[in-house]
Amino acid sequence: MTDTLAINRGTQWLTSADLRPTRQRVALAALLVGDGKDRHFTAESLFASAKERGEAVSLATVYNTVRAFCDAGLVQEVTVEGSKSYFDTNTHDHPHFFWEDDQVLTDAPAEELEITRIPAAPEGAEIASVDVVIRLRKTQRQ
Repeated sequence: MTDTLAINRGTQWLTSADLRPTRQRVALAALLVGDGKDRHFTAESLFASAKERGEAVSLATVYNTVRAFCDAGLVQEVTVEGSKSYFDTNTHDHPHFFWEDDQVLTDAPAEELEITRIPAAPEGAEIASVDVVIRLRKTQRQ
């Protein structure tokens, strides 16, 4: 894949959500969707990838940009730990595995998940979404 293709994909991704394609947004978008694949990431991992590619971007800018991507509906936030957020470029409803040993988020097979009933929302509230995160750890061999 050429950098030009990744930049073009990133630019199209931004414009599809009516986000202005600034240099830094395009650079980060190209890292996220430039190869045409969905990915899970943290703001810190995206910052590290940007630095590896020689992009002049601050961690604060990455946080602000990821928030803009969320607000525009380009990525979804998946909260795993109280203070740790992961993000997913696949914005369709689907479950996740969180690998505790490696602190990695991956997709879980949606076709194997069955939720037959959820509690009704309290009066004056509505259910916005149901997030399913299945926490995993490696088994200890004996």
